Order: sequence, then C-alpha cells, then structure tokens
Amino acid sequence: MKDTKGVPLVSEMSRNAKIYTLLVLTIVYAFNFIDRQILVILQPLLKAELNLSDTQLGLLSGFSFAIFYTALGIPIARLADRHNRRNIIAIALTVWSGMTALSGMAQNFFQLLLARMGVGVGEAGGSPPAHSMISDMYEPKRRATALAIYSAGLYLGVMIGYSSGGILGEMYGWRTTFFIVGIPGILLALLLRLTVKEPPRGLYDSGAEVTHPTIKDTFRYVLRLKSFPYIAFGCAMSAFVSYGTSNFMPGFMIRYHGISLSNIGIILGLLAGGGGMIGTFLGGYLTDKFGAKDPRWYLWLPGLSAVCAIPLALVTYHTDSRAVMLGTYFVVVILSTFYLAPAIAVTHRLVSPRMRAMSSAILFFVLNLIGMGLGPVLVGAISDFELARTGVDGLRTALTIGTMIALVKGYLFYMGGRKLPEDLTRE
Repeated sequence: MKDTKGVPLVSEMSRNAKIYTLLVLTIVYAFNFIDRQILVILQPLLKAELNLSDTQLGLLSGFSFAIFYTALGIPIARLADRHNRRNIIAIALTVWSGMTALSGMAQNFFQLLLARMGVGVGEAGGSPPAHSMISDMYEPKRRATALAIYSAGLYLGVMIGYSSGGILGEMYGWRTTFFIVGIPGILLALLLRLTVKEPPRGLYDSGAEVTHPTIKDTFRYVLRLKSFPYIAFGCAMSAFVSYGTSNFMPGFMIRYHGISLSNIGIILGLLAGGGGMIGTFLGGYLTDKFGAKDPRWYLWLPGLSAVCAIPLALVTYHTDSRAVMLGTYFVVVILSTFYLAPAIAVTHRLVSPRMRAMSSAILFFVLNLIGMGLGPVLVGAISDFELARTGVDGLRTALTIGTMIALVKGYLFYMGGRKLPEDLTRE
C-alpha cells in the first residue's frame, strides 16, 4: 500500500515469506487437530480400560474441551488484536502439546477430563491469531483460498492423528501414544517463534484504523451485521454434524463393519483427512471464483453442498456394504467441509483489521460451543438412550439424527447469503 505520493506506508512481506508463514501456520493447525482428534481414534481403548460410556466419550471429545476452548478464545483474541500474534500462537501450541502428553498419565475419567480441558485452554490461542495474520498477508480476493489452505491443516491433522493414532495405539497403548504425539508440538512452537515474522496489519485495507477496538466494540459491530448471526450459527450446525458424527466413526466401523483399530486409523486418515483437505480447499477456491461475481455464493455454495451430502450420509450409516460405506463417506466429507474458509473470509471482509482475531473468536465461540460442545455429547446420549430403550446398539440411529441437522445449516447459509450484500455496502 502507498500514500498519494507513492511512498510505501507499510512494508509488504515477500512472496516467499508469505508462503513460509502460511506453511508453518498450516502445520501448527495440523498439530492442533492431531492433539485434538487423537482421543477420538483411541476411544475404543479408553472405553475398555476406563470403562467409559458413549456419553462420557462425548464429554471428553466435545463439551469438556469446547467449554474452555470457547471461553478463553475471546480474551486471547483480544490480546491478538493488540499484540504480537506469532508469540501468542507459539505459547498456545506449547500449552496444548504439553497437556496432550499429560493425558497419557490419566488414571480415571476425571483426570483425563482435566487434561482435555487443558488441551482446550491451549488450543484457544491457535486459530483466531492465525486467521488475523493470514488476512493481513493476502488481499480480499485471495483470502478465502489462503484461509482454505490454512484450514486444510485441520484435516491434515485428522489424517495424521487417525492413521498414526490407530497404529500407535495398538502397538504401544493409549498412554504412550499421547506422549508420542504431544512432545513434537513443543519443538514446533520453538521453530515458529524463531523463524516466522509478524505480518503488518491492514496492508490491504484502505483507511485501516490505528485505534484498538474493545471487546464490547467488536461485539456491537458484528451483532449489527445482519448476515453474521446466520454465518455463525450456520458454522455451528456444520460443526454439530461434523463433530457429532465423525467422533463416533471409529466405534461405528468396529461395531457394524468389524474393522480393526489400526485399519480404522488408516482408513479414516485417508477418508476424513484426505476428503477434508480436498473439500476445504475447494470451498475456498470455488467461493473465491463464484464470489468474485456474486458474493452471496461465499455462503450459498457451502449451504448447498451440505444439503447434497445428506442422502449420501444416510447411505453411509445404513448400508451393510463396507465398500459402499467407505465410498459414500469420502464424498460426504468433501461436501461437508466447504464452509469454514469462506465463512472466515467473509467475516474478516466485514470487519476492520484490528477486529479480525476477535471476530474469528466470536465465530468460533458459537461454532465450537454448539458444534463441538453439544454435537458429540448429544449423539453419544442418543446412542446410550437407544441401547437402554431397545437393548440394541443405537449408534446408527444417533448418527442418522445428527446428520439431519445439515438441513438447518443449509437454510442458515442461504439466509446469510441473502443478507450479505447489505452488510458489504457498509465496508
């Protein structure tokens, strides 16, 4: 950016610096989900040794994590909008990796619950500062694609977590597995701190403010946006379906298809991880393309893809064919993961540079409290209820009910798209 005399106002990062920073942040996000999802693939071992119910498993992978993740995300984002974002991410990565390693020392449900809460505390400082950094590195017409590359780290983490977790769990047990996946994150935090530079704020935003909006200012601003509630709750319904169903896929494959834990890890690593990376990238790339002509497609495309995934998901959970189950699930994952990068890109377009980390935190507060916090718990509770009521394993029924929430997601993104043009005129 230059002033009226052609003098640079802030120095732009070089192309190589942008690529390196985006790469490191994407790897950090992958570690975020390796540490988060490792518990999911280890559920059968935890269930057997600690005698856990499906509801307790849902609490461990959902609400106990989400309550701290969401509650601390907002104050940490406030710091990120005012201070060095790279340093905040490095500290957060150290905390969540250390707490993952400590999870291996748990002797009962309560101790493991506390460790998972600690992971949530650390991971609260990961995404909002990273979102803010990326939006400052790339101009608006390329942000969704850049954020899609970053968000694909989520599914890279799922791929590594599932595939390595299943094999390591069978070879060394769940306790040692937690140690093995937790310690490398501390080394990555050191690499991040020493080699990544903090990007300048507001480089691609004309008239960027120099003041520091308060938490109250940011809340008031985003709540005045007519499209934002639909974006936030659309993302929440996306996460509800995603976490509520995917967290029980290892158990589903064991109970209904007799697949071994190590094979499940490899299968889910490829299907959930690979499909998620494809879907997340396509979501960002295609919405940048369609949204260039009509910004409503930033929300309409993810909503449409989610609705299209519903019948395929029902086939996934009710077919007796292992091949059909795996094939349809792969497509479901792709279609269900279009939403995240476009939602973040649109939100950051609607707010000023020093509101970006906070706006991401608000978005993730709604997304994770409802989606990650309630999705696994409710699906697990429905499964236990059906077992108690009928004496038959109820996981299939629970997954079916969880899948139908995608209809609500489709409606919310459709309505958000209709409201978006009016909000964009306020830029």
